[in-house]
Amino acid sequence: MPIEEYKTVENRTLFVSDLDGTLLRSDVSLSAYTCQTLQKLSERGLLFSYATARSLVTAKKVTRGLHAQMPLVVYNGAFIMDHLTEEVLLANYFDQTVGEVFTDLFAHGIWPIVYAYVDGVEKFSYIEEKCSRGMLDFICTRKGDPRANPVTDREALTAGRSFYITCIDTPQKLANFYEKYRDKYHAVYQKDIYSGEQWLEIMPKEATKSNAVLQLKKMLQCDRLVVFGDGKNDLDMFEIADESYAVENAAEELKRIATGIIGKNDADGVAKYLEARLAQQGRFF
Repeated sequence: MPIEEYKTVENRTLFVSDLDGTLLRSDVSLSAYTCQTLQKLSERGLLFSYATARSLVTAKKVTRGLHAQMPLVVYNGAFIMDHLTEEVLLANYFDQTVGEVFTDLFAHGIWPIVYAYVDGVEKFSYIEEKCSRGMLDFICTRKGDPRANPVTDREALTAGRSFYITCIDTPQKLANFYEKYRDKYHAVYQKDIYSGEQWLEIMPKEATKSNAVLQLKKMLQCDRLVVFGDGKNDLDMFEIADESYAVENAAEELKRIATGIIGKNDADGVAKYLEARLAQQGRFF
């Protein structure tokens, strides 16, 4: 359904869920129950989207079976994209000052994965021989990805309009960079929920889930925002929502600021909550 059509829907509450650890099960899949329930509720008027650190490419893979129609927030808020046409509806790119970050990282032996549009094509670039073990393991999970762009020098690594930097290494190497750049950029420092590896992700300051979901809310002319999450990168989204619900397996700091706690991701917590909410209230707005 085009955005203009959503604006005519009587339901004025937008529901947005994180994916990994929240809507997705621990095996990185969506249950048939969640898919069927969200489809059924959408037909009853639910305005539902998701906000994820994933790209649209990998988000669509892991949500196969979920017939999302609404625009989606990807790359932790760097982009809002149309699920069907894959058009970028909102974009946040680094400005030229990011060159200083790259120089700093390289000088300390950190050669990140860099996401950028290169000659108008979305790519993630890396220098394989300089990658950490954790980075190589991650890249292996993206075999066959058309965005993969192995390069051989720093100029190629930093080419194009970059919007996302991923570092996977030891806390000893990454912690100081998080402290150094957390105020100037949107930086997320946390362990990956699947591999246990330490990640540092650096994005433009404006590239946050909170900014993106507020923009999506404005696009759809909704009055209220209800969100679901499990991790530290959901904190900003929780802080701006009218209601926020943490799954039972969520980080404690997220639970502390949540409106309520719902079932685990492995127990279809989000879908069951939405189903119960409709049964109790008879509507979603």
